[in-house]
Amino acid sequence: MATSHPLPEGFTELEVFGFGTVMMAEALLGFSLNMLTIVSFWKIRELRTPGNFLVFNLALSDCGICLNASIAAFSSFLRYWPYGSDGCQIHGFHGFLTALTSISSAAAVAWDRHHQYCSRSKLQWGSVIPMAIFLWFFSAFWAAMPLLGWGEYDYEPLRTCCTLDYTKGDRNYITYLIPLALFNFVIPVFIMLTAYQSIDHKFKKTGQYKFNTGLPVKSLVICWGPYSLLCFYAAIESVAFISPKILMIPAVIAKTSPAVNALIYALGNENYRGGIWQFLTGQKMEKTEVDNKTK
Repeated sequence: MATSHPLPEGFTELEVFGFGTVMMAEALLGFSLNMLTIVSFWKIRELRTPGNFLVFNLALSDCGICLNASIAAFSSFLRYWPYGSDGCQIHGFHGFLTALTSISSAAAVAWDRHHQYCSRSKLQWGSVIPMAIFLWFFSAFWAAMPLLGWGEYDYEPLRTCCTLDYTKGDRNYITYLIPLALFNFVIPVFIMLTAYQSIDHKFKKTGQYKFNTGLPVKSLVICWGPYSLLCFYAAIESVAFISPKILMIPAVIAKTSPAVNALIYALGNENYRGGIWQFLTGQKMEKTEVDNKTK
């Protein structure tokens, strides 16, 4: 099947296979870790708290990213996009929906942690469920705009997956990109930065460090920063002279975020890690692990 389709321009056979293999590995690892997070939340009663629900919601969106990446990887093995132009639009919408929800969910977790550690009041179910629903609908709004003509979804340079078309850099793209980045990247990063700075100040006063307060923001910027910089660069300069292989690297880096998030927010969370251990082994969590103090 692969031999009947020409290679994407600028790529060798090995490079196409390599990109597909990396994306499939990212998808399988991220999906496995986040499904473990999701199933543990449902199976272990002690994990079903409002704060952990936000971690569950983050894992749900990250599973969506992994599904999107696996489709791109499968198409890479075929060396072409087999789902047509309508499939490209759906793939682009789904990718943006899950990615934007993942970023905003990470900010929501930071907001919850700020409440817990700095204001001595935890968010309740009446707050976190509407918050999670809002995040999905808000992300869906921005992901749907290119389908309606504000922005545009098109093929990535590898031509085996679809995303926001940043190659044109026209007025339509720029007017969409600026508010998109402001509401879905800059503001979430600002929320996380201020929340974790306040938490870090609190930890320094008490001398008890519950977790690494700098890691969540750093991981978000490392995973999504290169892709964001590429999109902004495309708004002021043409990317036509940049190698297609280089243009694919930020997208591949961004697809590491599901696995990174699972390691930070679930396996790196003593409370949640205890629940996962109980789910896998059947051993009851210690009381100190379920009191939510290490959330």
